[in-house]
Amino acid sequence: MSEAVTVSVEGQELKLTNLDKVLYPDSHSGGHGFTKGEVIDYYARIAPVLLPYLVDRPLTVKRYPDGVTGQFFFEKNATRGTPPWVRTVTLPAPGSTKNRETVNYVVVQSVADLVRLANLASLELHVPQWRLDGDDPLPADLLVFDLDPGAPATIKECCEVALLLRDAAAEDGLTLVPKTSGSKGMQLAGPIATEDASAPSVYAKALAQRLEAAHPKLIVSKMAKELRPRKVLIDWSQNNPAKTTVAPYSLRAREEPTVSTPLSWEEVEAGGSLRFTAADVLERVEELGDLWAPVLDTALRAPLSSS
Repeated sequence: MSEAVTVSVEGQELKLTNLDKVLYPDSHSGGHGFTKGEVIDYYARIAPVLLPYLVDRPLTVKRYPDGVTGQFFFEKNATRGTPPWVRTVTLPAPGSTKNRETVNYVVVQSVADLVRLANLASLELHVPQWRLDGDDPLPADLLVFDLDPGAPATIKECCEVALLLRDAAAEDGLTLVPKTSGSKGMQLAGPIATEDASAPSVYAKALAQRLEAAHPKLIVSKMAKELRPRKVLIDWSQNNPAKTTVAPYSLRAREEPTVSTPLSWEEVEAGGSLRFTAADVLERVEELGDLWAPVLDTALRAPLSSS
């Protein structure tokens, strides 16, 4: 393995280790697999468009210390030895599978945060649909739909469902923006304003059921696996405050270093494979800018209530 390297990022000294360790062995990047050094480089370069979707949101990471073919684990608690300059917040952990009463989350604020996490092989970054005000959770500011195709359905069918969701939500005054999941499906999100913790889930479920009733051969709204072949599941349950969704521009732990990639609606209408790697996404952002930006537009926040 390569020697450790000490770098300065935004005034913070970071010790980077094992930069030539291959984390994506089946990747064709450079003919040698995709290394930890390349993961760090990607997160440092994508930071300007990624950070706005992480700031003030407690982070859950998916770590792959031995690469995507090895063991992995979800990590919510800040690691031992987390530097004092890293922002953390302690929040209740109702229903914790590890019987914790609280979790001490990292809250990413800077490029240095991203580089530090990438050095820990934190390939995937997941955040909730709500932000923090200081140390206090705010109501959700995002509505999210996760579109999961049941084989032999593919991303093509997800695009059909995404367009139906976009149009139905628009009738209710909501603006939805598409991205790939970086895996086999898609996600749509839109900015909302609500004081009602249950409103996003109630609304999302009702909309999914409405579209399922109108398109029963294409759409399913229940999680049961036996209902999902050849259809697209509209997973509305991500709108539970306890759940997280992969952040836009996050890497995914697939064979190749694919990315959860913001899309234009023209790309969704055209269909296609819609599969993008880290290198593709850096080029897309340079050419197209941040296609996910509408979810940050406070002027587009649609009022939502469960009544």
